[in-house]
Amino acid sequence: MKTILITGCSSGFGLEIARYFLARDWQVIATMRIPRSEVLPSSDRLRMLALDVTDPDSIHKAVEAAGPIDALVNNAGFGAASPAEATPMATVRGLFETNTFGTIAMTQAIVPRFRERKAGVVVNVTSSVTLRALPLLAAYRASKAAVNAFTESLAVELEPFGVRVRLVLPGRSPDTRFGENAQAHMGGADHAAYAELVKKVFVQLRDTSSPTTRALDVAEAVWRAVTDPKSPMRIPAGADAEARAAAAA
Repeated sequence: MKTILITGCSSGFGLEIARYFLARDWQVIATMRIPRSEVLPSSDRLRMLALDVTDPDSIHKAVEAAGPIDALVNNAGFGAASPAEATPMATVRGLFETNTFGTIAMTQAIVPRFRERKAGVVVNVTSSVTLRALPLLAAYRASKAAVNAFTESLAVELEPFGVRVRLVLPGRSPDTRFGENAQAHMGGADHAAYAELVKKVFVQLRDTSSPTTRALDVAEAVWRAVTDPKSPMRIPAGADAEARAAAAA
């Protein structure tokens, strides 16, 4: 029986990925800052661990407690929407600490084990906004695009050791709290000059009539990345993500 460790499982994509792999008889290690047993079904194949990907000590404890695993899914992250000139630097640093450095730190903690075994899969969940420039998401997009670049180079480095590395790029999803979290991280900066743009973008974020991404789409894409050795390097997840990928090809 194979084991997968997933970061950011308290809600949204991470929670759905954990459910998906549990339903397919994997052993699942679901991590989140504060474990909440009620969010996942009870199972003797499920373990929940506390993990803050921005804290080296937390990463070390979680990795040691996890023991041997076959796949790592770096999903933990958050979004923020704000005009670039008005985005508080604390928010920019927070985005990179979680979305970028957290992913790199978790990868560095796990990869030596995979390399020594000459087996394992790393899947990094980023965003399809990295495929197309969108307003108010400059810092968020940059934090995710950095992970894309990191992942693609990592894949080349680890291929000789039999370790696969993949990217999953979700689109906009009503199944996550991205919109409300993004708005909450706008901070107290003056956005007056961008008032109309801000209003328009947040209307679009709440629009469910246009193509979106379901959490299930992301879980299916991660499953493909983990279980199919012939899967592509970049896997868009969701109808809107697939359209962006096709347009960028």
